[in-house]
Amino acid sequence: MSKKAVLLINLGSPDSTSVPDVRRYLAEFLGDERVIDVPFARKVIIPGIVLRTRPKQTAEAYKAVWTEEGSPLVVTSIQQQKKLQALTELPIELAMRYGNPSIPSILESLVKDGVEHIFLVPLYPHYAMSSYETVVVRVMEVAKQIALHLRIDTLQPFYNDPDYIDILADSMRPYVEAPFDQLLFSYHGIPERQVKKSDPSHAHCLCTTDCCNIANPAHATCYRHQCLTMTRLVVEKLGLSNDQWSVSFQSRLLNDPWLRPFTDETLKEMPSQGVKRLRVVCPSFITDCLETLEEIAVEGKEIFLANGGTDYELIPCLNENPAWIEYLKNRVDLWNETGSVSHS
Repeated sequence: MSKKAVLLINLGSPDSTSVPDVRRYLAEFLGDERVIDVPFARKVIIPGIVLRTRPKQTAEAYKAVWTEEGSPLVVTSIQQQKKLQALTELPIELAMRYGNPSIPSILESLVKDGVEHIFLVPLYPHYAMSSYETVVVRVMEVAKQIALHLRIDTLQPFYNDPDYIDILADSMRPYVEAPFDQLLFSYHGIPERQVKKSDPSHAHCLCTTDCCNIANPAHATCYRHQCLTMTRLVVEKLGLSNDQWSVSFQSRLLNDPWLRPFTDETLKEMPSQGVKRLRVVCPSFITDCLETLEEIAVEGKEIFLANGGTDYELIPCLNENPAWIEYLKNRVDLWNETGSVSHS
């Protein structure tokens, strides 16, 4: 039998909070054609404007969340790797799509150790070209360069996996058992253009106002549909009424149309609509990172309180939640025993 291994991949972080390291990281991240999919923006605006001004600002944001061990996302991802490794005899490796440890370095190490069959686990619940897709494509590109014989199976998006929904809802339940006015699901934003590009038919996604609720094969790669589906399933599991929750999208860049409503605008408007006690969750992420710890926990709270809110709390990502680690272990075991890469 061929030697097997598991490869977890998360987004990544700069090596440090220094401006040069942050600039290098942003250049790799924003230079990805699946993140910035407009060639002019990627080749002219990003290097000519964004990389001249944003690294210093972003470095300050990273300093606000950096730990003694390093980047929260990387540190927590390493702990996830170690805790999963303790539950299985298969080698568990970790790489970052951007930054270190890099995908090429980890794949080269696995091949050197004689691994021939990999279970690739993108640490994203949803499909999006700028997250899940770019991880899979990059791994396949590198594998072709270093080991044509390498077999790679990929865990499918698990946004609607009943087991995962149970874990996510259970992690949120303590935060909604105390009195609150509304629960905001704040998802990572992407341009509307990318939603349409991910629609194989180019005739369904965002073509009608109710497209996400009309069954269509395009939903297999539709980020917006998957976010809304996850929200509905979690809300049902928590037993919330329709007036107790809402959805928004955060972290837009450039001036293209992005998925709405925007999180910052929503936080500003909520207090005037009677929402004084707010809980926020960011289910696009498995691991707390700059977007959750700084943009939502700090900047978002400032916006909400400055506009009349009184009680604001961010619900942590799953991070090292034992139930999440057990979920990964079960997926690894199923793949190892049967070759299955999907919960359905």
